[in-house]
Amino acid sequence: MSDDGQMHLPGSEVAEAADRTDGAAQPAGPYRFPRVTSFRTRRTKLSPAQQATWDRLWPEMGMHARDADGPAPRLDTVAWFGREAPVVVEVGCGSGSSTLQMAKAEPHIDVVAVEVYRRGLAQLLSAIERENVTNIRLVRGDGVDVLEHMFGSESLTGVRVFFPDPWPKARHHKRRFIQPATVALIADRLRPGGVLHVATDHPGYAEHIAEVGDAEPRLRRVGPDDDLPISVRRPVTKYEEKAHRAGSPIAELLWEKKP
Repeated sequence: MSDDGQMHLPGSEVAEAADRTDGAAQPAGPYRFPRVTSFRTRRTKLSPAQQATWDRLWPEMGMHARDADGPAPRLDTVAWFGREAPVVVEVGCGSGSSTLQMAKAEPHIDVVAVEVYRRGLAQLLSAIERENVTNIRLVRGDGVDVLEHMFGSESLTGVRVFFPDPWPKARHHKRRFIQPATVALIADRLRPGGVLHVATDHPGYAEHIAEVGDAEPRLRRVGPDDDLPISVRRPVTKYEEKAHRAGSPIAELLWEKKP
């Protein structure tokens, strides 16, 4: 779900420690499978300009999914965005080029972009400021944490998961973000008529995602030309252009929550 094809999921010391974790199992909650991280370990360092942007904008526009006391409480999007509007969560926004363009095209929708890597969030913050986009907020942390703890049932109009890490080796499939329990959690958080939109360039993962999504009884498969409450037209990212040149087909998978 990022422009570089990694699965991306607080600038405190706790957050920096999260960058160094290796995906150890976490306790399962009511919706969660035994947790292993679905992102790759990566150390990040901001440039001086990025750090200045972060220091200036993050207190207003960013939030951590966890701190030393545990997961963040339920998110009040009306207070955070200053209005009542449909909410879309994008899990793993990377540097946010798709996030920015889709939010600009739908100014009536509020977007919560979730990412673990601080550099990607800093790049998105800079772009938000440069282009004066007002309907994006950022959460740094694990996507399941965000969906489980920060949103309630039937609170979301859409969930986007673009180019999650496919973890192609069979022994790593348990790390994939799209699993039955995750899709069940997403289905619970979607409003009736809400949309789950997943894109991948990995054929094996596409088959897995299709099977898992189709097996969730609260969802039904839809197409891009159906009457949906959010846009499912994505801008082509640099990563996607690279996949096209390599001959990798892009699978767009869409489900709508049943009434």
